[in-house]
Amino acid sequence: MPINLEALERTPRLLIEATLKPLQGSRFQPTGFPNLGAAVYRAPDKSEMLLVESAQSVANRLEAACWDDINDDWVGPLKGLPIVKVKDTRGDKLTNSILEAHRLNSPYIENSDWFDTLKKEIGYAEKSSGPVDMRGKVYPALLKYDPNCLLHGVFLESIAGVIRSPRALSGFIEASGAAVASSGGVKNDRVDASGKSQGSGAAGGYGNVPFARDEYTAGTISAYFNLDLAQIRGFGLGKSVEALLVALALFKVQKFLAEGLRLRTACDLDLVDLKVTRPATFKVPELIELEQTLPSFIEAVAKEKLFADPPTTHVTWKKS
Repeated sequence: MPINLEALERTPRLLIEATLKPLQGSRFQPTGFPNLGAAVYRAPDKSEMLLVESAQSVANRLEAACWDDINDDWVGPLKGLPIVKVKDTRGDKLTNSILEAHRLNSPYIENSDWFDTLKKEIGYAEKSSGPVDMRGKVYPALLKYDPNCLLHGVFLESIAGVIRSPRALSGFIEASGAAVASSGGVKNDRVDASGKSQGSGAAGGYGNVPFARDEYTAGTISAYFNLDLAQIRGFGLGKSVEALLVALALFKVQKFLAEGLRLRTACDLDLVDLKVTRPATFKVPELIELEQTLPSFIEAVAKEKLFADPPTTHVTWKKS
């Protein structure tokens, strides 16, 4: 049965909230930041809050949910979507636009034999002072080579320095009522516990080395997802593309919640409840429904000849 997106046609945002819990026990390990550690803060009501997963990390996980590492290809329901794959001059595979942090602005794509083609297709001329045509040139080019750029954003800073599309799909995970659960351990040296016989001691990896460890407990753990429907309509790419992008975004969310919640060794979460907070009349389709429907959405856009043909663009990275 095809999924029904009519309830989303007159609303600017789709807001989704998922309640999570530790899969086992009550402790979990949040993401850590350089020179900061865990991001702990206070809510307006003074409750202790904790950022479990940042928007940047969730974006990466949503993209990873679409990729089959073993076969180096899209997961089954998404086959036929465009992608840019990168090889080196020896023909060995390096990376692709789905897995790269900056998608089509990856340095491995930027420094390839193909990047000038992208410049021409988005209508950028080095000596021209005119504005870049986002709706007429840029968005169609992003759709043609990697639709994920339209959902997760891209900044083509090396082309004019102003070609930017923000995330249409974003998410983060936070916990409320957070409290530190302190523990620790020791790395044992079975040969020389003191490490003195090896001279360098703990600095060289010898000897018994005790360590402290902070995990957390929380009253609630919630994942939030925001799909900017107004931005998707603003691309001006037509109804078929809008339906594909919305369905693709929902697929990413459901696949992540179903299979991607083992965020770290000590942060394995489970879905308790999923609800839409705006618009209240919409229900997120089940993953199986999205898997069954997406191939027809992909085929509809391909028939309009809006994708690269073939959909996989192979480029060669050249080391400077």
